[in-house]
This record gives sequence, C-alpha cells and structure tokens, in this order.
Amino acid sequence: MNFKQLHQQEHALLIANVWDVPSAQQAQELGFQAIGTSSAAIAATFGYEDGESMAFSTLCFVVERITSQVSLPLTVDLEAGYSDDPLVIVEHIRQLAVFGVVGINIEDSLVNNNESTQASERVLVDAETFSLTLKTVKQMLNNEQIDIFVNVRTDPFLLGTQDALTQTLTRIAFYESAGADGIFIPCITERSDIETCVQSTSLPINVMCMAQLTNFDALADYGVKRISMGSFVFERGLKQLKENLTEVLSKNLSSQIFNLTTY
Repeated sequence: MNFKQLHQQEHALLIANVWDVPSAQQAQELGFQAIGTSSAAIAATFGYEDGESMAFSTLCFVVERITSQVSLPLTVDLEAGYSDDPLVIVEHIRQLAVFGVVGINIEDSLVNNNESTQASERVLVDAETFSLTLKTVKQMLNNEQIDIFVNVRTDPFLLGTQDALTQTLTRIAFYESAGADGIFIPCITERSDIETCVQSTSLPINVMCMAQLTNFDALADYGVKRISMGSFVFERGLKQLKENLTEVLSKNLSSQIFNLTTY
C-alpha cells in the first residue's frame, strides 16, 4: 500500500512525528505505518525557534539520516516551503525526493519576526496567492513525475481566528482546486467543525492530536483520514528529562540514574 493509499483506509492513518534517527527507529519498531518530521522538534533540537529560522540544509541533513536508517514512509514538514517562490519550493521538494521522502506538509501561515521587539508572530497568508503558488508547485511536480503527497496545512484554528471555520472552508476550496493531495487542520477539535470540513471536500482531512479530541476510532467515524502528533511527544520527553535530572540532583546518587520514574 503506497502513501496515498494509506489515506483511504477505514481507520485514520496515525503519523508518528519524529525528530531524529532514534525517534524514527522507535516508531518503526512499534509498528507505525508512516512517520513525519516535526519542524518544531527538529528546530528545538538545534536551538532554533520554529518558523523556518533553521536552514533548509539542516533539515535535509536530519531527513537524510532518518531515511538511511528507517524504511517507513516519511513525510516532511516543509513549513511554508522555505520560500514564496514556487521554483525554489519545487527545488526543495526535489532534494527531499532524492532521499526517498514520500510526502510534505506546507502551511498557509508565516512567522514574522519583529527585530525591534524581538517578538515573533504567526500570520495567515492570502489564500488566493498561496493557492496560485501551490498550483504552480503541483504542476511542476507532475511535469517532472515527482510523486510526492502534498498535504496543505491551513491555520485559522491554530491561530484562533474568530471565523476559523469559515476561513478554513474557503481555504480548503482554494487548495483543492490548486491540486492539494490532503488538508491538515491543526487545533480543530469540535465534532461539528471536523465533520463540516470533511464534507466540504473530497480530499483526506488530517487533524492534530489535542487534549480535547475524542479517540481515534471516533475521529475515523467523523471522516478523519490522518492524525498527526505535532511536537507534543518531543515536548513531553523534554519534560520527563527535566524531572529525571531533578531526581538525580535531589538524590545525590549516581544509582538514581538507573532507577528513574517514567510516565
């Protein structure tokens, strides 16, 4: 079953989001059908903020190492494409395809950095402009016969916009017309919103794990075809690491390293 077919199963495709070779290997050992990189987790590993502050070449280094050690289908979080030029975006995808990557995520928001305040803000890009870029990217990939599943992330719910559902539906229509293979809606949690989005398109809908979401079987009943974990597993691991190191310090014993509590 190829990666595109994995989005047409009765149960939703659960993606293990990984950030290095060990995390990818563990996902493979546990029997996941596919893995995806987490841009936030990889950026944090190298000391960067999420939002394309890390060089694309660093992402390629991580991706190459993962694909060299793990046989699972890998989809890569390309953020906003590391460019607004479709020619450059396609070149990035071309490089990832060489490593054996089968899919990418590309998002319709950007992180703008304010140098004077040293603050960053994520904002939605114009849907029509983004869809034109997406259309060009898809046409070029098709012309070059580069078989990559393009999962488009749309961020009104993530950003908490007042008209999140309306904006999302508008953007889904634009991106489906542009040739997207799937739609990713992070932070959507309400059943009625999910079902409305599912019913608005023929494309597989991808949601992100959230504390408020129901179980995976119920999500599949709503019509969800793919579930991602974002950077949450990575963040939980860091929290556990801090707690473990705190225990070692408090016990003042090297033996405590070998007797640490786990979740």
